[in-house]
Amino acid sequence: MSRTRTALLAAMALVAGVTGTAFAADPGGAGTAAVPCTVDYKIQNQWSTGFTAAVTLTNNSAAKSSWSLKWSYAGDQKVTSGWNAKISQSGTAVTAANESYNAQLATGASVSFGFQGSHSGSNAIPATFTLDGVTCNVDDGSTGPTDPPGPGGPANRVDNPYSGAKVYVNPEWSANAAAEPGGSRIANQPTGVWLDRIAAINGAGGKMGLRAHLDEALRQKGSGELVVQLVIYNLPGRDCSALASNGELKADEIGRYKTEYIDPIKAILADPKYASLRIVTTVEIDSLPNLVTNTGSRPTATPQCDVMKANGNYVKGVGYALNKLGDVPNVYNYVDAGHHGWIGWDDNFGPSASLFKEAASAEGATVNDVHGFITNTANYSALKENNFSISDNVGGKSVRESKWVDWNRYVDEQSFAQAFRNQLVSVGFPSGIGMLIDTSRNGWGGTARPAGPGAQTSVDTYVDGGRYDRRLHVGNWCNQSGAGLGERPRANPATGIDAYVWMKPPGESDGASKQIPNDEGKGFDRMCDPTYTGNARNNYNMSGALPDAPISGHWFSAQFRQLMQNAYPPLS
Repeated sequence: MSRTRTALLAAMALVAGVTGTAFAADPGGAGTAAVPCTVDYKIQNQWSTGFTAAVTLTNNSAAKSSWSLKWSYAGDQKVTSGWNAKISQSGTAVTAANESYNAQLATGASVSFGFQGSHSGSNAIPATFTLDGVTCNVDDGSTGPTDPPGPGGPANRVDNPYSGAKVYVNPEWSANAAAEPGGSRIANQPTGVWLDRIAAINGAGGKMGLRAHLDEALRQKGSGELVVQLVIYNLPGRDCSALASNGELKADEIGRYKTEYIDPIKAILADPKYASLRIVTTVEIDSLPNLVTNTGSRPTATPQCDVMKANGNYVKGVGYALNKLGDVPNVYNYVDAGHHGWIGWDDNFGPSASLFKEAASAEGATVNDVHGFITNTANYSALKENNFSISDNVGGKSVRESKWVDWNRYVDEQSFAQAFRNQLVSVGFPSGIGMLIDTSRNGWGGTARPAGPGAQTSVDTYVDGGRYDRRLHVGNWCNQSGAGLGERPRANPATGIDAYVWMKPPGESDGASKQIPNDEGKGFDRMCDPTYTGNARNNYNMSGALPDAPISGHWFSAQFRQLMQNAYPPLS
């Protein structure tokens, strides 16, 4: 059983009708309980300005003749009334003490109480509970092989790892950026480190390995907090619908994925030397949504995706990664959640969330191993389309009927990410999950950026004339011509969004524009060929790709220069 995030969340608090617990088990299966007390905190009902909660406290230590449970809120929650406990609040600190009739709390006994409160914003779950001064939901070390609280331990995992922290600047990417004319303007921006094959763990082709990056991160950290962003990206049969990002492991090599890839990464991340770092993992982009959209009888189906759905190795691989990496106390797992132009349609939206729940419950993982989700990784979807909205109508036709939107319920990435977060919570993920949005290449600035709405001649002229995203089709994904750098990385930019990030390092190619032999397992995808006339996934439009691109992950100078030229907000 994975022990991750029990102390951070204290319990799974979900929307009405969905329940969850965070009772911590004795890993040894016998002897004195390692957890002195457990707290199950559930939000039973929630509305725009208020909520009701139920709390169950279990005492695993010596019997008590009275008790006092304390916690603090991260937001502006206020307890307004309660029952079965004397509840008081001072600032953000809350104390729930026994009534006369439930003061006795024997070893192993539980007591329940509830309250009503007010809130605005995300109504985040309390990070820590203490019973008479002792922290609950955290192993106390009495049974041996458990995770003790302490620096970098579970008790210190924060709600949003990006809050109050610097983010690691990859010196290899920074050097490439600085070598370009004008690149020094952004060479100090933090980007993700991609572990896209087994050899990348120890370093290949003269590049830094994982330990080298973590050692450099410690140097950059100094006395403050620092986030390191890693992309876990090496599933068997990887990216079954796009040859450019295929990987080294064959469809049936789940054993190698576990023992040669995930296990060595976990061993390095678990080194106490790195316990002071906040390590964010983006788990297996371009994987799970393929099982929803590109299988079966759909026109977008591919035989390779049918194979991966049948053998279950995407689900098993993601579950295994979440379980193992989530056991490292200072790791924060964010699962890839596609983008609005992939799973924003009704028949993809709900099934994708359910599939993510299945994967987060596989191979020993639980939903508590998931700190959040990331959208738009290495993609180009505009962050916010300000010149039209999904509710607009032109000439009696909804924006959803336009060729660009094509009945999608979302027109940009932020509205999608916020809505999908709610969907994920509704299927059983903790209500404290946060979202990341990759803004590395979705700025769409420059001279082609519309200044206002399009002409209302038709719904298509209205949308096409006003949209920032200038791709030929929302399904185009490879080295897109005209793209620009997006919002710079920052924490807490919007409700439910932990951070804007540059997980895809700008200037690193999405794939080669022609066949290039390589030893990285990366194929040639026609979507990276600027002469390609398309397929069912982009409604047979031209690919929109830049010419003369190298294989994925390699430096693409022409793209980087265009990204700077079309940056929005513009570079100074």
